[in-house]
Amino acid sequence: MRIDIWSDVVCPFCWIGKRHLERALEEFRAEHPDAEVEILWRAFQLDPNAAAESSETVPEMIARKYSIPFEAAVESQEQIAAQFEAVGLEFNWRDAKAGNTFDAHRLAAMASDRDLDDEADEALKKAYFTDGRLVSDHAVLREVGESIGLPGDEVAAMLASDEYSLDVRHDMTIAQGLGISGVPFFVFDGKFAVNGAQPVAVFRQALDTAWVESQKEDAEDGGDARSREAGVENDAAGDATAPGAAGNPDCSDGSCSVQQQI
Repeated sequence: MRIDIWSDVVCPFCWIGKRHLERALEEFRAEHPDAEVEILWRAFQLDPNAAAESSETVPEMIARKYSIPFEAAVESQEQIAAQFEAVGLEFNWRDAKAGNTFDAHRLAAMASDRDLDDEADEALKKAYFTDGRLVSDHAVLREVGESIGLPGDEVAAMLASDEYSLDVRHDMTIAQGLGISGVPFFVFDGKFAVNGAQPVAVFRQALDTAWVESQKEDAEDGGDARSREAGVENDAAGDATAPGAAGNPDCSDGSCSVQQQI
């Protein structure tokens, strides 16, 4: 089974949703110890046009972006910090520094080539949310890369070039083709989608649904999973609309149905 996850480094619900998925996976693997689950991280930028660095605080940026009072923006960050604490994370929103995340995604793509996907995701999100680091700063990204075992000089050389830019844009093109307008967005086996930081039970339902379906297909095609692995890319080239995407009515109550196929 493969899970494609669209995520942005500065999206708080992406980290919360990841923790919920991890808990669901623990339960799933306890029942299916022989199941192989591959997780593929994909890039998504909430604000592709963001400046490399901003003088605004996060509450100021949110107040401006969503046209809400500054006090309401502060309250929203306090609420998110509480949600972080509930899943064992720390959000120091007063120290958070807004900036463009394109180069952070390039670093993540480089890490993926070295099988360090999860390590990169954790380190980048910790740098932004917990440590208050500017994740568009190449010096910061080099330190993050080194912290997960990437050679610092190779990271610096990559950041000074356009390397992995096409990888990042490819992920965002697929997201656009699927109608994904927000993250986190999870696609299970190229067929079943969960949008947002849903409760653990929703992720468990998605895992179980995808697993049952994959077992049926394996019995029918002799275990050839290549069509499922290519499903996301194929859907992006077509007219598919994922549950939870913009304009799709399947998430009207904030809880997506994982039965609908994409």
